[in-house]
Amino acid sequence: MDNQNNITTGTGQRDERLWKLAKKRAEFKKHLLTYFIVNIFLWGIWLFNSIRHNDFDFPWPAFVTLGWGIGVAISYIAAYSGNPESLREKEYNKLINKN
Repeated sequence: MDNQNNITTGTGQRDERLWKLAKKRAEFKKHLLTYFIVNIFLWGIWLFNSIRHNDFDFPWPAFVTLGWGIGVAISYIAAYSGNPESLREKEYNKLINKN
């Protein structure tokens, strides 16, 4: 049996919250790598054409870099800013303790 795909706790059960968080973080890392590779490629095209035509006026890859960068930042926040379920539990516990 392959234990690499089965994250378990001491009781033998996988913690679903940790599993979801691990998936989000792994997806973010893939997203970030893709972002860097594609942006390096696009800036390389721009630089090559700019040198060839001796025209460095308009850096069009900046739109892709900035727009996609916002998406990468949102992906980072979703993966590393904390678990929204634990935030809900904290708020729920606050409400219970008030009564």
